[in-house]
Amino acid sequence: MKISECMTRDVQLARPEMPLREAARLMAECDAGALPVGDNDRLVGMITDRDMAIRGLAQGLGPEARVSEVMSRELRYCFEDDDADDVLETMGEEQIRRMPVISRQKRLVGIVSLGDLSKSHEPQRAGEALCDISRQGGQHSQTAH
Repeated sequence: MKISECMTRDVQLARPEMPLREAARLMAECDAGALPVGDNDRLVGMITDRDMAIRGLAQGLGPEARVSEVMSRELRYCFEDDDADDVLETMGEEQIRRMPVISRQKRLVGIVSLGDLSKSHEPQRAGEALCDISRQGGQHSQTAH
């Protein structure tokens, strides 16, 4: 199965200079816990509700702090024609739950989550990836910022 068959296509994009309050409002509107961050038609990171809580609020930042202050800059993405098994493996290895999906022309076309893959792909494979994602530490640990 290709990622294009299970990804979410309607993706909101945060901007680095956007206040956290506005990014949180976007997340609420689209019922998502993460947003890709784009600057001048280029993906530059991801921001999650957890980033806002741990890297923002817990560090004393307020709702007017900028997305760029708390976002993850290490961006992993996949292509819309990538195989779902390969993407699940990467998500497990990299300990990430959501991944932007781009076209071969490097345009954002969607986002894929572990939940998307568990619903439309082999649940056992998604479970294995979740076990890998949930292990302690890793480069995407909130304390490693």
